[in-house]
Amino acid sequence: MTGAAGARQIFLAATGQNRGKTTASLGLFAAFRSRGLDAGFMKPVGQRWITIDDTPADEDAALMRGAFGLADAVALLSPVQIPRGFTRKVIEGQVVEDLGAKIVAAQGELASMHELLLLEGTGHAGVGAVIGLSNADVAALLGAPVIIVSEGGIGRPIDEIVLNAALFAARGVEVAGAIVNKVDLDLQPELPRLLERGLARHGIPLLGVLPYRQILSNPTLAIIEDGLQGETLWPGRDMDAIIGRVSVAAMQPEHVMQRIGEAALVVVPGDREDVIEALAQLWLDGTAHPNRPLGFVLSGGYRPSARVLELIRSADIFAVLMEGDTYSVASKVHDLLVKTHPEDLRKIEEIKRLVAGSLDVDRILAAARPVPVR
Repeated sequence: MTGAAGARQIFLAATGQNRGKTTASLGLFAAFRSRGLDAGFMKPVGQRWITIDDTPADEDAALMRGAFGLADAVALLSPVQIPRGFTRKVIEGQVVEDLGAKIVAAQGELASMHELLLLEGTGHAGVGAVIGLSNADVAALLGAPVIIVSEGGIGRPIDEIVLNAALFAARGVEVAGAIVNKVDLDLQPELPRLLERGLARHGIPLLGVLPYRQILSNPTLAIIEDGLQGETLWPGRDMDAIIGRVSVAAMQPEHVMQRIGEAALVVVPGDREDVIEALAQLWLDGTAHPNRPLGFVLSGGYRPSARVLELIRSADIFAVLMEGDTYSVASKVHDLLVKTHPEDLRKIEEIKRLVAGSLDVDRILAAARPVPVR
């Protein structure tokens, strides 16, 4: 085991939700291990959590545990979770537990068992400020340097990174650099150079860009089925097919067919049999129509008639039946699109390859700082 005095750490933050922080965490953790490092992981504060072995754990901590077979106690991987209504209780003085002390204790225990800690934040630098545990507060509490993840473009990522860096700096946190995700290098091969120069004007090193890959943005039908937990009416021809986009069918069939796009998962009320029938027919007419859907998510709990169900089976299209209005169902599907799941092995392997080949891992390791001895 490595004592706390010998362990180093790095804190991975982001400029907002769905910027690619978890993608970077997965890839960097794999890269650290591939270099023979005994790496540990912690998500100090979690907002979306599940239960593992009767212990609450942030979803990202659960992902890392599953993807890498982490043996550390769940309470160390995810020491603090923020359930619904918790913020109100904190403001009203109903929470007396020292949450910061729980995080520091988990850090110390992990540092005693590993030589390198990867700490993952939640959202942008200010998320959690209302309870005194913003990412900037937590990074300062742990004495960890931070790397900020943003995505795409030129102006927006630089603006976002600089804004977040200011809050970290105000808390005395060292900003070690930035990563920009979802960069279309085919369309804009000059972006890495422009981003590096733009960030350098603010004293922030660019530690790499992650190219856009469809498989990293969109899940497979199998992940959608598992995540929605609805009633699968038909599995379709290929549950490993990657969804190109999600379309909400809220118009007449002829307009839907023009607009859904390639490899679409279509969210449509189960009683809109005209739309379902028209889209299923695209698979049955014998031509390779560019807008043939990959599958249906049928909202409202409305089960199609036996005739339409037989049409779905004949067309061999994935279909799952969900309770809830179309908007809430579409929101659930969107949440699944932007998350990585332990079962999505193809996606995780692609992330590992992409990060290893795109980020300056040695420079990131050099930015890690010792865990404070307390």
